Amino acid sequence: MKKLIALFAAIAMILTLGACSPGTNPPAGEDNTPPSPDGTRTVTVGLIQLMEHPSLDEIRGAIAARLEEKAAENGLAIRVNYQNGQGDPSTINTICQQFVAGKVDVIVAIATPAAQGAATAAQGSGIPIVFSAVTDPVDAGLVNSLEAPGGQITGTSDAIPVEKIFALARELTPDVKSYGLIYNTSEDNSLSVIAQVKAYLEEMEIPYTEGAVTTSAEVQTSAQNLLSKCDAVFAPIDNTVASAMGVLADEAIRAKKPVYAAADSMVADGGLATVGVNYTNLGTQTADMVLKVLTGTPAGEIPVEVLRDNAVVINAETAAAIGVEIPAAYSAAN
Repeated sequence: MKKLIALFAAIAMILTLGACSPGTNPPAGEDNTPPSPDGTRTVTVGLIQLMEHPSLDEIRGAIAARLEEKAAENGLAIRVNYQNGQGDPSTINTICQQFVAGKVDVIVAIATPAAQGAATAAQGSGIPIVFSAVTDPVDAGLVNSLEAPGGQITGTSDAIPVEKIFALARELTPDVKSYGLIYNTSEDNSLSVIAQVKAYLEEMEIPYTEGAVTTSAEVQTSAQNLLSKCDAVFAPIDNTVASAMGVLADEAIRAKKPVYAAADSMVADGGLATVGVNYTNLGTQTADMVLKVLTGTPAGEIPVEVLRDNAVVINAETAAAIGVEIPAAYSAAN
């Protein structure tokens, strides 16, 4: 009897390993996964995030929560394979290649470099891609247009209202006469926004100084230089700067000068203010697009969504530290 039990156990183990072995997933885009007894279909989402910082973490959390909330009503059991790109192009490429080799049902990429890595790795595979927090997906070479993305990719944009941020800056700090622009020149999302900022400042005849960085370790030196020359600093949705936002904020507070940022998380980390998108809402919208793809809509037929619901966010502690009075219209919300 013991030998029979051992034999049955060995057979069960072999069957289990066979069910989990590589190559058993159906090709991406094919709806031939057998449904479970309750009628749900199991799918795998390969989720890659450029790096960890509050804005991107907030998006990821919202995506995961929405997928969990809506999976059953869409007839799905969703497995999420989350990977962190560590801000490294080589790591991003490796992760995305693994997603393709594993034949995930969809790749979700948070931030422009992650989306670009996914697009390169998945080319020709048929695996759809849904990106999130890509400021300018057309300039980044991801889609043909916002209305008709084409190919196998779509997603959400966190494009910011440059004019609204500087209008808020005039209201909060009317004495600011010059700006320092801090950003990473290798981030397409930053370059797109900085181009808009430069055009705006030049039109308004407001002088500016650029402070380019290539790593987060350079943020402090660049900040000190800009703050010695300018009345305020502007930071776009730049992943390198955001990862060192606390350092930038400390230098600005020490100099009693404001930092206007393009993301609410950067304000939470010590910047003075922004008019920006709600990243929880952005993540939720992204997840809804993922669900459309998983239930049969081709990604290239889904228009890119730009979050239009902007909100004023002001850091009250920073305002007090640098002597900025928050108008009554905003104080209740901050």
